Amino acid sequence: MSTEEHRFPCNQCGADYRFDPANGTLTCDHCGNSEPIGDGPWGGANLRELDFDAAVADRLPDSEIEETRILTCPNCAAQVEFDPNTHAAECPFCATPVVTDTGISRHIKPRGVLPFALDERSANKAMSDWLGRLWFAPNGLKDYARKGRKMQGIYVPYWTFDADTKSSYRGERGTVYYETRTVVKDGKRVQQQVPKIRWSPKSGRVARFFDDVLVLASRSLPKSYTDALEPWDLPALEPYQPEYLAGFRAEAYTVELREGYQEARSYMARVIERDVRFDIGGDRQRIHAVETDVRDVTFKHILLPVWMAAYKYRGQTYRFVVNGRTGRVQGERPWSAIKITIAVTLGLIVAAAIGYMAATGQQ
Repeated sequence: MSTEEHRFPCNQCGADYRFDPANGTLTCDHCGNSEPIGDGPWGGANLRELDFDAAVADRLPDSEIEETRILTCPNCAAQVEFDPNTHAAECPFCATPVVTDTGISRHIKPRGVLPFALDERSANKAMSDWLGRLWFAPNGLKDYARKGRKMQGIYVPYWTFDADTKSSYRGERGTVYYETRTVVKDGKRVQQQVPKIRWSPKSGRVARFFDDVLVLASRSLPKSYTDALEPWDLPALEPYQPEYLAGFRAEAYTVELREGYQEARSYMARVIERDVRFDIGGDRQRIHAVETDVRDVTFKHILLPVWMAAYKYRGQTYRFVVNGRTGRVQGERPWSAIKITIAVTLGLIVAAAIGYMAATGQQ
């Protein structure tokens, strides 16, 4: 099996092309030459799903598997694809200096890619604006970020799952009714409406087809960060072509397919429970048992675009991520002890002034 290197030399000067989000083309920064990206091996058709059972049984055809050279960060264990001409780098997830190795990763080839729509300048502005709204962030960190330190464009791996489900359930429907009771309150007899629930057995079936249940296939970033970058415009997915990766990094998945499916099933179970409660109806619901038949499970390995910055400030690493399509920002919130002290002091002064004026007004 050949190893994918994902390098694209300019046909005029030989320098490496990069994918230009603004124009959707391959662009050479050395001579300015540009080249459109073709239709790819699937001709721009809808992205074909892969059979889940065949994949976990290791029965996918070789055409769905690729090998790439990767770097494994010794600090955060992120696995990021690097071209063979790179000999030293900084981990984009935690800013740890690392020396690249020649490790080979054999994995399921991406089926779809959501190309970057924001360039680095736009992503840096989105991050700086986000930091500017954090009043308690240290000024030094804000200045450090605004100096234009380079951000890394990373394609983050995800799984998507489709499944056809049919569920049978047993439960109870609760109907709220009211009884009138006479009680003594403040020495007087008054009537009150007391709510009661009348339960009746209920059973039935619900069905739902799940389409593109999205599961993060990486452990390099907290899931809360990537969840906060949603929603993703998955209808804009393009059939995977390595040209979209030119000039960017691509992270290898570290959450295996079977583990990703278990997370997807947990999500499906929550949605099915909501469907069951809706089907039971009434004012309250009790669910005693749900049995779900899951069929025709398919999946895709896709890559989603994230601009990332990892800053080391006064010995501590701060990480920020930007949705490469929408500019939505998420990151670790830094705190300035000086600003917090000032705010607390001002709060105490204001509280003391209000207390003084209140006390004076009562005299």
